[in-house]
This record gives sequence, C-alpha cells and structure tokens, in this order.
Amino acid sequence: MINSYKTFWAKAFDFKGRSTRSEYWWAYLANTIIYILLSIFVDISSTIDYFLELLFTTIFILYALGQFIPSISICIRRVRDMGKGWQWIFINLIPFVGSIWYLVLLCQPSLPNG
Repeated sequence: MINSYKTFWAKAFDFKGRSTRSEYWWAYLANTIIYILLSIFVDISSTIDYFLELLFTTIFILYALGQFIPSISICIRRVRDMGKGWQWIFINLIPFVGSIWYLVLLCQPSLPNG
C-alpha cells in the first residue's frame, strides 16, 4: 500500500502512463485512510481549542486541494490501462448510473498490451 501511495504522488502529473488495478485501489485506500484520520483530528480538535481546530481544518483543506491533480491523474492512467480513452472519466457526470458504471470500469482487469 505504501509503494502505491508513493507512486500516486510520484506520478502526480503523468497523464500518459498506466496504473494497474491494485496500484489504483491501494492508493485510493491510503488516500481514504488519510482523509478519515484528518477528519477525526478536525472533530477532536473542535472540542479542545478553536485554534487547534483551525490548524487541522487548514491542513485538511490543503491536503484535499493538493491531492486533486494526482487523483485525476491516477484515474486517467487507470482508464488508459483498461484500453479506454481518458474521456471516460466524465461518465461520472451522469447522475447515479455514471458513478456505478465508472466503478465497474475501474474494477476491470488491465489489458496486456494496453
């Protein structure tokens, strides 16, 4: 998981490569764990001190903004690894059905020659 997360940040601006299914999901899991931990810190700090809450909220917002481009990059690399065009990430814009369809796409195996 740690190697996938390192790759997530190392290839933050690589929109042409490929990401395997496991690389994508391990990076997604690590990112989700960090979001949960930061949310817990924000919630706990809100009961302790206003300035501590402000600090953790700022860290949370900066992390959310900082991981935006790498998240899009790994999504594009994952879709390319399945042999689809990068435009398939926009299927998420279709309400309800689009996100389910995209989730099914992300679970597809990699193509050998992609």
